[in-house]
Amino acid sequence: MKSALFVYGGWEGHEPRQTAELFAGILRGEGYGVELSDTLDVFLDTAKLRSLDLIVPVWSMGKITEAQSEGLLKAVESGVGIAGWHGGMADSFRENTNYQFMVGGQWVAHPGNITDYSVHITDRDHPIVTGLQDFKVHSEQYYMHVDPSNRVLATTTFSGEFVAWIAGCDMPVVWTRTWGQGRVSYCSLGHVVKDFDIPEMREIVRRGLLWASHSLAPDQN
Repeated sequence: MKSALFVYGGWEGHEPRQTAELFAGILRGEGYGVELSDTLDVFLDTAKLRSLDLIVPVWSMGKITEAQSEGLLKAVESGVGIAGWHGGMADSFRENTNYQFMVGGQWVAHPGNITDYSVHITDRDHPIVTGLQDFKVHSEQYYMHVDPSNRVLATTTFSGEFVAWIAGCDMPVVWTRTWGQGRVSYCSLGHVVKDFDIPEMREIVRRGLLWASHSLAPDQN
């Protein structure tokens, strides 16, 4: 049986418990053994972390100690997958650049706050997005600082309506990468749990969790 650990907390505006419970339930439906934790101290138990198949951080705008960060990063480096969404993974620990290096990006702005935009599937060969079509979203459109080594699977284009000088900018929305032996999957969508009523959004995150834990096309990077 595959095992997954969801670690949720931080800013409540992103509904960390509700979104963690949503995808924890989805993974249980896939046959995973799932644990939820509301403390970062779980990252100090290095033996436990390395026994997992997947870690899912759902923790926005928090602080992580060096020891907690090292436990998490070393576990992923050893081969444990990590996957997540929105600020729960890519706006977690603003002062920890090593964590951001692992994730492959960091949120910096969402011009217009809640707005309408489109998501474009750009790498249709990857199993996380294969068969999915472009779709529309009414939520935060994340502007991010992104690692150029990521494999980008989907993007969004900024109109310039709210910040004129980024008009026409194509910004990654979904990407994968590796950290040592571990797989990393990220999706910038999902401000609140209701956002995942959009089938494509929920499916991308579901597949990202499976891919990071080697349950989806294991030969595909």
